[in-house]
Amino acid sequence: MIDLKRNSKRELVEAKGIRTRSSSIYKPNQSEDFKISRSKFSDFLTCKRCFYLDRVKGLDAPGTPGWTLNETTDLLLKKEFDKCRTAQKPHRIFTKYGLNHIVPFLHKDIDKWRDSLRNGLSIRFQDSNIILSGGVDDVWQDIKTGKLIIADYKSQANNKSLEPWAYLSDVYHEGYKIQMDFYGYLLSEMGHDVSDTFYFLVCNANRKADGFFGKLDFEEVLVPYKWNAQWIPEKVSEMIECMNSEEIPESNVACKNCAYARQRININLDLF
Repeated sequence: MIDLKRNSKRELVEAKGIRTRSSSIYKPNQSEDFKISRSKFSDFLTCKRCFYLDRVKGLDAPGTPGWTLNETTDLLLKKEFDKCRTAQKPHRIFTKYGLNHIVPFLHKDIDKWRDSLRNGLSIRFQDSNIILSGGVDDVWQDIKTGKLIIADYKSQANNKSLEPWAYLSDVYHEGYKIQMDFYGYLLSEMGHDVSDTFYFLVCNANRKADGFFGKLDFEEVLVPYKWNAQWIPEKVSEMIECMNSEEIPESNVACKNCAYARQRININLDLF
């Protein structure tokens, strides 16, 4: 998909390929605080070169449109869970799975924690100037133990097995587990007592239905996940070392963005 740049009035404007906000560009060895979101940390794990060119060199890569159907599913689920949060009663999905001891967590900052653009869960990494953040879909609480549970909503439409072992072993879901590990690390570092089990609430649309008829039929499945954040501090330290280097790191050999950039350069050289 080709991405065209538009201003706030949705008018086409010249795309320069460089970020204009200095606050989103890191200067190696700077002393000022710098925010790294969960998605940018994932970028580092995926391809160090793409991450460095983005965060340090300030290249503005083409974007992709939002998944409005998925966003709507998330929005409607949050409305459901917020009603249960106010009443402090289990959501219907908890009853289905015999988890009546779990309720949506009632906390003054829950809306901030769910706001990935402006707030989210947030900590300073050790004694560095790096602020790690990430917006969660929801936080639940085990009222028997008081421990907090992070929940992540996933909308999809496929015929693959939704058994936990199958869902979590899917290579395309590796990023989901990284996401949960990161959130768990943030929440525990914020001083909260965190459960060792989180949940994916998977909403899977039925592709075998007889027709559309103005609605989609979703199967709702809770997939438990035993999160593990022991690996995160080491990788964050590697990320900071990368950001403080003056050298552009090697790319991931499987990175299609880097491969496209190389081929485009080769074509340009052939033209002259």
